[in-house]
Amino acid sequence: MERFTLPRDIYFGKNSLEHLKDLDAKKAVVVVGGGSMKRFGFLGRIESYLKEANIQVKLIEGVEPDPSVDTVMKGARIMSEYKPDCIIAVGGGSPIDAAKAMWIFYEYPDFTFEEAVVPFGIPKLRQKAKFVAIPSTSGTATEVTSFSVITDYKTKIKYPMADFNLTPDVAIIDPELAETMPKKLTAYTGMDALTHAIEAYVASLHSDFSDPLALHAIEMINKYLLKSYKGNMEARGHMHIAQCLAGMAFSNALLGITHSMAHKTGAVFHIPHGCANAIFLPYVIDFNKGACPERYADIARVLKLKGENDNELIDSLTAMIRNMNRNMNIPLTLKDYGISESDFKENLDFISHNAMEDACTGANPAKVTEDEMKKLFQYIYDGKKVDF
Repeated sequence: MERFTLPRDIYFGKNSLEHLKDLDAKKAVVVVGGGSMKRFGFLGRIESYLKEANIQVKLIEGVEPDPSVDTVMKGARIMSEYKPDCIIAVGGGSPIDAAKAMWIFYEYPDFTFEEAVVPFGIPKLRQKAKFVAIPSTSGTATEVTSFSVITDYKTKIKYPMADFNLTPDVAIIDPELAETMPKKLTAYTGMDALTHAIEAYVASLHSDFSDPLALHAIEMINKYLLKSYKGNMEARGHMHIAQCLAGMAFSNALLGITHSMAHKTGAVFHIPHGCANAIFLPYVIDFNKGACPERYADIARVLKLKGENDNELIDSLTAMIRNMNRNMNIPLTLKDYGISESDFKENLDFISHNAMEDACTGANPAKVTEDEMKKLFQYIYDGKKVDF
């Protein structure tokens, strides 16, 4: 038996933020990041809509990029004191992921972080609060997924928590929030979304439910990402939908080693997650293609790329991805990103081992050994075409 899980309600399009006026709650806590939502006036509007609905509001502000275990536990303690019946997370992937993890420890104060990172081992949520997610970036899709990524800075490891319990109850996909993204963030989050969709299409748990979502997301991203990067706000709105479709696909089909590698290098070398995915994706496709050539070729055909056979189509797909990276000033190798050879070699065994342990590795279409993972990282550092 398989399962397909989505939020109960998704509100999308211009002014969908106003749904907060109709929210059924008494006390809400709003979790936000570093201040952009306040600067652009969205946080004030959210507070106003909630007060119009006679909902008490408390803020948890200042969630950092790549949220830490400490931030999560501090937020959970605030929630335990305030006792909200609704958690509202607004911003990029970081505040929403942090709020999801806070939710776990608010509902189960004695639960440990070590228990929470065991895939699909989180107890039943919604005993104290429901969850509303409002994304301001077009990439992570955490507003519709069963994932939360939290960093333990003591061990230098990013941990993806995975459990269908973490899927929000309500997602509000208002494109006006995404219009505030700077160009670099637009590029990184867009390539994160493309990676989600491609990995979902080839992941071991892909299904007839996830495949159409993944393929349509890939088509939309190919059509709109570069326009969005160049400042076209209509394209920015389409990308906000496309990343959400990709999220629905990968939340159920799962991901692969592009994400495993991005999680572990992000924690050590501080590479933004979407940038890391963009660098790794074409190399991982070449590594995986022996396991599922027809799946990658399907993607190339949908995009009307050139090729007389599966291998040629796959080469066209990886070339397209690299061209997108070039057009958005994303490096093509880890060396080009600026990681020194000595720093890379010093951490190679560490990141390779931890990537093997990552929750995303199990759904990768090709089985991978730790030696192969290490070799793959080396190829990506040097920019060599994967031939093993």
